[in-house]
Amino acid sequence: MAITESTMPKLFDLALTVNGTLREQAVEPRLLLSDFLRHDLGLTGTHVACEHGVCGACTVLLDGEPVRSCLIFAVQAHGHSVTTVEGLGAVDRLHPVQEAFRQAHGVQCGFCTPGILTSVVPFLADHPDPSEEEIREALSGNLCRCTGYQHIVDAVKLAAQAMKAANEQPAR
Repeated sequence: MAITESTMPKLFDLALTVNGTLREQAVEPRLLLSDFLRHDLGLTGTHVACEHGVCGACTVLLDGEPVRSCLIFAVQAHGHSVTTVEGLGAVDRLHPVQEAFRQAHGVQCGFCTPGILTSVVPFLADHPDPSEEEIREALSGNLCRCTGYQHIVDAVKLAAQAMKAANEQPAR
């Protein structure tokens, strides 16, 4: 079949906020959010593994809620806000969850870590003093092939403590 103007995919004028910056770009309607973030924006912290939404490696925050970016078309994020692992903190100013993972050795190969971090941040916002059972339940959608999860659980506990202590500090 010859490609003609009528068979060419129509582009969609996408506008969304990614890590606090408005991004506007024409995209094919079938482009996955994970591919848009990685290939079009160069935000390679969003990892793609199973491509079926099972492993959690591609988790990002859509309007503050964790979603599997390999299951969402970029056009579905039109008008919304997306936060990737790159948007959580900076090298010189890590998010408390990132810092806790560093301190508790909650990272081994690191492939699953971005998805875990973006899952844990909203979890801790809703559960500031979680039990180990609640943490393990929250992590159940994120697969890690390298660890036995204990250091990850310890990191989430440490992050919860740090965030709680920061919220108890008097404002200056």
